[in-house]
Amino acid sequence: MTTPLWQPSPERREATQLAALMRELAAETGTPFHDYADLHAWSLDHPEAFWSRVWGLGVIGEPGQRVLENPEAMPGARWFPEARLNFAANLLRRRDDGPALIACDERGRRQALSHAELADRVSRLARALRDSGVQRGDRVAGLVPNSEHAVIAMLAAASLGAVWSSCSPDFGVQGVLDRFGQIEPRVLVACDGYHWNGKAIALHERLRELVDALPGLARLVLFPFLAPEAAPDTRGIDKAVAWDDALAGAAEPLEFVELPFDHPLYILYSSGTTGRPKCIVHGAGGTLLQHLKEHRLHCDLGEGDVLFYYTTCGWMMWNWLVSGLAAGATLVLYDGSPFAPDAHSLWRIAEREGVTCFGTSARYLTACAKEELQPGRDHDLSALDTLLSTGSALPHETFDYVYRAIKEDLLLASISGGTDIVSCFALGCPIRPVYRGQLQCRGLGMAVAVHDESGEPCDVGEKGELVCTRPFPCMPLGFWNDPQGERYHGAYFARFPGVWAHGDYAELTAEDGLIIHGRADTVLNPGGVRIGTAEIYRQVEKVEEVLESLCIGQQWQDDERVVLFVRLRDGLTLDDALRRRIRDTIRANASPRHVPARIVQVQDLPRTRSGKLVELAVRNVVHGRPVTNPESLANPAALAEFEDLPELRE
Repeated sequence: MTTPLWQPSPERREATQLAALMRELAAETGTPFHDYADLHAWSLDHPEAFWSRVWGLGVIGEPGQRVLENPEAMPGARWFPEARLNFAANLLRRRDDGPALIACDERGRRQALSHAELADRVSRLARALRDSGVQRGDRVAGLVPNSEHAVIAMLAAASLGAVWSSCSPDFGVQGVLDRFGQIEPRVLVACDGYHWNGKAIALHERLRELVDALPGLARLVLFPFLAPEAAPDTRGIDKAVAWDDALAGAAEPLEFVELPFDHPLYILYSSGTTGRPKCIVHGAGGTLLQHLKEHRLHCDLGEGDVLFYYTTCGWMMWNWLVSGLAAGATLVLYDGSPFAPDAHSLWRIAEREGVTCFGTSARYLTACAKEELQPGRDHDLSALDTLLSTGSALPHETFDYVYRAIKEDLLLASISGGTDIVSCFALGCPIRPVYRGQLQCRGLGMAVAVHDESGEPCDVGEKGELVCTRPFPCMPLGFWNDPQGERYHGAYFARFPGVWAHGDYAELTAEDGLIIHGRADTVLNPGGVRIGTAEIYRQVEKVEEVLESLCIGQQWQDDERVVLFVRLRDGLTLDDALRRRIRDTIRANASPRHVPARIVQVQDLPRTRSGKLVELAVRNVVHGRPVTNPESLANPAALAEFEDLPELRE
């Protein structure tokens, strides 16, 4: 039997909102709910009753009589078809002086807004948007850092029934146009620049190009971020108005347009590494219910909690973070490098702000482990009770690091879902143990399974494709400019008709958890044996000299061979001895099939702007195929190093 790394005390377990729900349901139904598995099974067997309970967690709005139409249609089911609600009203439910959000950045800037102050600014910007002609269904776009301005702008747009879409300001002009050019925003909210790792980057020329290239744009609302106390420079930028001018004038009472459950709220974008980004449209009601469920039941968030997630406004975790307001949590926002001015930056913020739920990427935690940071020793993390990790699989050894160097009494939840559902398929469970390398549970109301290549369910311990076999409220409304739904259907339902195929390579565990082994489209296949790239990365992480690695399958002599690219610590060179140690580590802890045929040192690895390594792009370059839309990458120049490598010609 696997030994857990952590399990909640009986007192902590019984105090959770999840345990309270189980007690309520047991009393109402006369059926005992012994553990999470019982609750999860009930949520699937009684979807209308379950999602009505989620609505009862605090949704402001009218649910209507019907909960679910066409329950067998996948896609095609409709949730709460008679409901009326407004997403912004649910996040702006308070008007008191309690802290709503605290915005920080790498320069040491700290701006706190109370609930009353946040509502006031949202009201003022909503008026400015109305004056610019924004109506229900119009798009409001943001080229914004993770600051209070982004939250205010999103809520102002949502209060009017407009659709919000954002990119982080490090996107180039073409990368922004590849996204916003498709959705034709009525208003663009933007910063005048940003800071990254101590460097100031001005956006004046970029903004001028963007405004000229977006013909349907009525207004650019520009706020100062390079020097927050100075007025932004709007000279030479058509249709530009300064943020303070837009918010000037007497405040008006906030008004919220009541909207259907499936009214569009967000447009998010696929990574764009295989073509122009897909514009994924998410509905207000499904997003709200799913986030409320995840925050309240899976993270046990409520009033008094302080929620932090390291993210940019171009990653879906920003949308997930902001919804924490609906659960009553105070948000902590951060913009800039997580290692500026030094490696302790985020942990200092966690200490200062009393963060109770700290979210970040697996890559960040692994980097902390490589740097041998001791956050639990060097910072007061007594308030911290939950640590969330996503973006890629969290290595088993990094689980050990968290409990050794950050905190022993801590719920460590590796979570997985994505932009496609702006939420999670598998995530944390505050009443279950944490097992090394595992995601604790499949989400409530989510019929998550693992299927083999023929579409049949895999047994526990067998690897296959992560799927969802029943409808759920946060399925996208569709893709923008896809009126017949052909691209939407092709993205998720063509593989297994009537079943959502998510594209992750995974396995269910004996503990009823989940392990993610990588993306299904990057699974390696040497000699016909399927290998998830995460299985190799886990072993390479153990080699001290390697900072990070990327693995692909190279077509070679009518077969496929495994090629591993490594980025080493500064000043180190890959020699035969280190290659041998890497191979021995992989062979001893995985299998001979996992051992790379070639190991190549590179100076940098290409990644998306949310920090995910792009294996497909590297594979295309190695095979002489073009990489479409390199603007989607944070460091596209890194791809040049993979062209015509001599080590891969032999």
